[in-house]
Amino acid sequence: MKTILVVDDDKEIANLVSVYLNNEGFRTIQRHNGHDALTTLEGERVDLIVLDVMMPGIDGLEVTRKVRAFNMIPILMLSAKVEDMDKILGLMSGADDYMSKPFNPLELVARVKSLLRRSLQYNSEPVATPSPDVLTIHAVEINRIAHTVTVSGQPVQLTSREFDILFLLGGSLGRVFSAEEIFQLVWKEKYYVSNNTVMVHISNLRDKLEKALGYKLIQTIWGVGYKIDE
Repeated sequence: MKTILVVDDDKEIANLVSVYLNNEGFRTIQRHNGHDALTTLEGERVDLIVLDVMMPGIDGLEVTRKVRAFNMIPILMLSAKVEDMDKILGLMSGADDYMSKPFNPLELVARVKSLLRRSLQYNSEPVATPSPDVLTIHAVEINRIAHTVTVSGQPVQLTSREFDILFLLGGSLGRVFSAEEIFQLVWKEKYYVSNNTVMVHISNLRDKLEKALGYKLIQTIWGVGYKIDE
């Protein structure tokens, strides 16, 4: 049974989320502040976090940053704010997905299941695979089955979305992918105007790779999209 940590200082919302997840067979743990959420993660095995942004003390953005320092567990962030900048901040802190309040509980359940499927796929035991599942670009090795990225043998920690973007670009060297193409191929959802999600994930991914490599691997073709050259 998968365990979901639901973190929201609004107990009614936490209860609502828990009820819908429990009805789908998930075990839930409720916490109502960031400190208690981080403490819980130290002693409990948790498969996914549903995390509110605005909380007293340690807010959801800081919780996400602290979690990302030691764990790549999927994080679905919730916020009462709908402005683009709030979404960008949430994604830049390391969240995998984002929903604005008020939200449809059934959509939340669907997104939780989607994130868990991706996590299960990436954390399954590696098996013998054909070479296309392992890409080598310069000093970067990308293993789709083991869900690992290394630079000169040293691991680089990526979120599941960042990994998918890197594998997409790395699998078609020299080809330019638009933000719309990347969103539709990686998120498998309809792209909408003014969607900054891809830009934020590309920025995070580029920073991590540049720190390890010492140069930019992902190139921006202004007004067109992104690519990795051979």
